[in-house]
Amino acid sequence: MKLLQKWTSISLMLRIFIGLVIGAALGLLVPSWTGIGILGRMFVSGLKGIAPILVALLVTSSIAKAGKGLGRRFGVLIGLYLLSTFIAALCAVVGSFLFPVTLQLTEVADMGAAVGSLSEVFTNLLTGMLTNPIAAIASANYIAILFWSIVVGLALKRIASPSTLTVIHELAAVVSKVVKWIIEFAPFGILGLVFSAVSESGLEVFTTYGHLVLLLVGCMLVNALVFNPLLSFLLLRKNPYPLLFTCLKESGLNAFFTRSSAANIPINMNLCKEMELEEDFYSVSIPLGATINMDGAAVTITVFALAVAHTVGLEVSFASAVFLGLIATLGACGASGVAGGSLLLIPMACSFFGIGNDIAMQAVAIGFIIGVVQDSVETALNSSGDVFFTATAERYDRRRQGKEKREG
Repeated sequence: MKLLQKWTSISLMLRIFIGLVIGAALGLLVPSWTGIGILGRMFVSGLKGIAPILVALLVTSSIAKAGKGLGRRFGVLIGLYLLSTFIAALCAVVGSFLFPVTLQLTEVADMGAAVGSLSEVFTNLLTGMLTNPIAAIASANYIAILFWSIVVGLALKRIASPSTLTVIHELAAVVSKVVKWIIEFAPFGILGLVFSAVSESGLEVFTTYGHLVLLLVGCMLVNALVFNPLLSFLLLRKNPYPLLFTCLKESGLNAFFTRSSAANIPINMNLCKEMELEEDFYSVSIPLGATINMDGAAVTITVFALAVAHTVGLEVSFASAVFLGLIATLGACGASGVAGGSLLLIPMACSFFGIGNDIAMQAVAIGFIIGVVQDSVETALNSSGDVFFTATAERYDRRRQGKEKREG
């Protein structure tokens, strides 16, 4: 027990760093010890398993007891989510024009059905909202979870007794406590995830597709380190980088290794609590961000579609590329529940240029090859942005309320 108390008294980030270093070292020295990787799979599975229940209870509880002041914050937040995603797509357009990439397209095996047209994406989104709520929780369909939690929360707000609301709030607190216990396992989970990545992937991804990886990662970093802070500064009129670096360290690092926005929802909520943000707000804004705040996905879709166009010799005007960025933005927001994430939206974007599915799916295959880097950075950007913009929107609302009080 004393050893356990000493271990838990160390900063969680320091413990995660220790796990990261040990995992990388073991991956290089003893890659055949594949059993170590099960620690990472257990950690991600635990977070994925509890996250839908946590989101359903917290959103329901928050809506049921929410005050009138939250509406303005959500308006600002949704605007930040959508604008940052579109700016990310524009970064990808400019990057692709400055540093054009071509792909080595060869025959690949059938990788399954791709996402259809943009209208089909949104049709699936709207019908997915009405999935059976129990099935939605079981399958981690966050669009449906959000929809039904809001509906039930509004109903409770109108007819539930205070004792009923107290029970729901206490259930949410119990699940939150379980999440905290799982997060304490993070250093061992990260150890297993890093071990698996180092022992399995090697350096081939950087030699064969280095130019493509650099373009993708470069565009994502520009969006994360330049344009997202700029949006925050325009609202708050203060240095956004302390907040940004906190979000990247506490949220982005975990998301990089878990490569799962769903698994990172509990971690983001815990970070919001540490920042002393309002639970009524972040319990809705974080799962909402995991659905529509898709900066990294917009970059991936745009870069790959333009790379395919360059490869087949198509002349793409800058205006057409900007419109592609808009399509990528809407598609990324509308298809967050599709298996395969942003990669399976590449054929939809390619169809805008008249490129057939057979060619586009070859680009999807390349995406899976570089996914160890692309998907990790993409998830880190998306997930850390959820907390960053949630904190920005709440602080902006506090600033506005303070200004109104002074003027009043």
